[in-house]
Parts: sequence; structure tokens; C-alpha cells
Amino acid sequence: MRVKKTSRLRVLCVTAECTPFAKTGGLGDAVAGLAKALCAAGHDARILMPLFGSIDRDKYKLKFVRSCCVHFGPGNEQWIGLYRGLLDDQVPVWFVDCEKYFARTELYGSPDDPLRYGLLSKTALQVCKDEMFIPDVMHLHDWMTALSAVYLKTWDRVFSPLSGTASVLTIHNIGYQGKFGAGFLPALGVGWEHYTPLKFEDYGMINLLKAGIYFSDAITTVSPTHANEIRQPLGGMGLAPFINDRGDDVCGILNGVDYEHWDPATDKLIPARYSADDLAGKAACKRALQERLGLEPRPDLPLFGVVSRFAAQKGFDLLIEALPAVMSQMTLQFAVLGSGEKRLENLFAALPTRYPGRVGVHVGYDAPLSHLVEAGSDFFVMPSLYEPCGLNQVYSLKYGTLPVVRATGGLDDTVRNYDEATGCGHGFQVLATDGPRPPRHHWLGQRHLVGSPGAYPPDAAPGNGPGIFLGGCRRAVPGSVSARHDEASARRMIASYWPV
Repeated sequence: MRVKKTSRLRVLCVTAECTPFAKTGGLGDAVAGLAKALCAAGHDARILMPLFGSIDRDKYKLKFVRSCCVHFGPGNEQWIGLYRGLLDDQVPVWFVDCEKYFARTELYGSPDDPLRYGLLSKTALQVCKDEMFIPDVMHLHDWMTALSAVYLKTWDRVFSPLSGTASVLTIHNIGYQGKFGAGFLPALGVGWEHYTPLKFEDYGMINLLKAGIYFSDAITTVSPTHANEIRQPLGGMGLAPFINDRGDDVCGILNGVDYEHWDPATDKLIPARYSADDLAGKAACKRALQERLGLEPRPDLPLFGVVSRFAAQKGFDLLIEALPAVMSQMTLQFAVLGSGEKRLENLFAALPTRYPGRVGVHVGYDAPLSHLVEAGSDFFVMPSLYEPCGLNQVYSLKYGTLPVVRATGGLDDTVRNYDEATGCGHGFQVLATDGPRPPRHHWLGQRHLVGSPGAYPPDAAPGNGPGIFLGGCRRAVPGSVSARHDEASARRMIASYWPV
């Protein structure tokens, strides 16, 4: 299928998350940034997502539009309510209201998740027809909406207003594939003829992401390096053969960043604004962060920040195992914000008691605090075992906070390693090893990163001279990518629409 090349595309982004309405990780930020950039480029971009119980209808001024009947086959239909809102007064957002499936606050992890997101995926097609919005491209995000590609090629393949609509599937995290019992297939309106190893079948189960890879007209992932990684047996996590079958239909495009919300010169969520020309505000943010998390008010100590989901993928086991040696040999502080796996939540929550005044932890989601961690930290730590793109390292570059990352996926694409000989670079990469885990002694042990054990170079603190930190900080604030990185990513995404 080929999208007619016009100056103005109609694009529907179908997603489970969109910041600020619902978010568990980078997916919500990426979808919001892309949709806004598409609109700014003159295209008619809209978003469709669930109306979760956690979304405040009054706060976001949501208006009821209509009721829709979504069909899955004889005797299998579901009525939904459709609401409309705006993302930052720019992008129209349709919200799917179904108390049975979406009134809960949990986005994922329910036994009926395939039915929940099957409904979202099928509703996308019904809403387009009922609202007479026929998109050139239906842009799908991860396993949760991959079924929309299936429905376009089965239910609406011929004699439908959507017969000419192409589908693009973006894989934000191939580690989450939507695997469920095969018994769900009939309830999703999918015939058993599609239960084959090339489409849905996955060792006796169904795999929704795998089906999306087969049925979508094009597949993107969120960084060029990760696009190569998922073609390999380890990086593809069981789907590499099916991704390779798609050949040139697969490409990697870096996620853009919404600098309307992430810019230290205009950020209203931090106590002081600053820029590359005047970093005084960053020192004020550091003081505020230390106070907020109960850290010693020491401007001379290097402060390492973490904002993340607590998941095994993020490599925090490496960090926690390395901490005893790091904290005994070096004088530094940690500020940690995140939530996720209870095991990791408990491990992090215990650290402030073990290292009082040196480690501060907030378990939970707190958007204002996430901005303060980015602004107040000197370094930002991302030890991910794999990272399809990552956004926090790009936020860090904008906030003059030097990223310390494992060289994988989008982290490798966006962070230029500091070169001690030339003074170039604005971050620090820990090289990945052939195995799944890098050596623990790599983490935070480089002399040029934090100075000699037990001491922080006196010229490295902001405002104390032309040290490594200050030079890197000034290079980082403009960002490793241009201030219009969001527009550049949107242009590449638009280019990916044309071939389909």
C-alpha cells in the first residue's frame, strides 16, 4: 500500500499512553511530542487513547462526542463513549470511554489486557468511520495497538472507507510483546486461519506484537542502533526472524523531544531558570533537590540523578551492586525517583537509611520532581541493559546534566563520549560487553568522571572554573541534537510514511 504524497497528511496516532493524560514511561512523551510536531509541520494529526480512570475529565476539559458500537463478530459487540480533548491546545485527542475495561487506574497487568487493547485497536477504525476522519496513515504504538494493523488488513481490507489507510507500527520496547492465551483470539474478532507461526502463534500462545509486525505496512523503532539490534537473536527477543523478513520495511528513527516542556530556560517546574550562558540557576536547582530529598546541602559534591521505571531492563541491579564500593571510596550523592518492580522499589527505598544525607529516594511518579532531578543533578545515570531510545539522556543534555550511560540502542546514538585528550563530548559511555551484563566495576569507577577516590575535583563544580564538568555542562545545555530535534524526528517519520 502506498500513501498518496500530498502536502498535508491525515495521521491518527493510536496509543495506550500520551503525556500528560496517562504515562508509565517514555512512550507517552514520545507520542505527545510526535503528534505536536506533525501538527506544527502542517499535517492533520490526531490521537486516540483510552479514557482511564486516572484521567481527570474536568481538568482536561473533555467533552462527550458520541457513542460508538464496535463489532467483533456475530453476537460480539461493545458500546463505547467517545470524548474529545486537546493536547496543549494543539492536537485533538479522542478518548475511548468503556467502564468495563478502562475505568481502572492500572494501564497494564490485568488478565483481560488483550480484550482491553483489542477494543482500543478496533475502536480506532470505528471512530474514523463514524467521525468521517479517514487517515492516510494509522500510526500504532507497541503491542497494545498492533491489532489495528490486523483489522485494517482483514475487517477493512476491501469495500471500506479505510481500505486506502496504511499502517505504521512503532516498536518502542520489543521486550513487551503482548503474549496471551490463544483462547482470546475469537473474542478479538480474528479467525483461526491467522493462528500461524508467521502471524499470531507463539509457542502455543498469541503474540500481538508479532501479528502487528506481519500485518503493518511499515515498522519503525525508536533509534537507528536499536533497529539493528532487534534484527539480532539477542536484541530481537524471539522476533528477529520476523523483523528480518520485512527487510527495508523496518527503520530506526530517534524519538523527538518536546522542548516546550523540557527547557531549563522556560521550565516552570524548577525553582530557577538557566541557560548555557548563565548556569547560576542550575546551582539553585541543586540546592532545592538536595533539600527535597534530604541530602546534605553540599554544592561541592557531585550529585547523580536517576528518573526511571524500576525494571530489570534498566540495569539497576548493576548500580545497586556497585554502590557499596562506590560509596565507600568516593564522596558523592544520589537522587533517585522511580517506581515499578517491588523488588527494586524496596532495594532503593532502603538506601537513604544506609547512606543518610548521601542518597535520597522518592518511590512513585512525580512529574515536578522529575524536572527537578534533571535540573539539579550534575550527572544522570542510565545503566540500561538495553534501551531502544531513551528520552531522559536527551532531557539531561538540554539541562546541562551530563549523562552516564551504557552504550546501547538510542543511548549510543545520542550521547557523545567525553574524550579526555581533546575535551570533546558531553557525556560518558560505559561500553557494552558481549554478555548481557557489563562488569560492575565499570559503573561510576572512571577517574575522569568523578575524580580520584574520595575527592571531587574542586574546579568541577558549576561556577568554580573551567573544569571538566563545567565545560561539558555548557556543551550539553544546547543539546547533542539541535533544539528542533522534535521537528527533525517528525520529518524523518513523515518520510517513512510515503513508501507505505
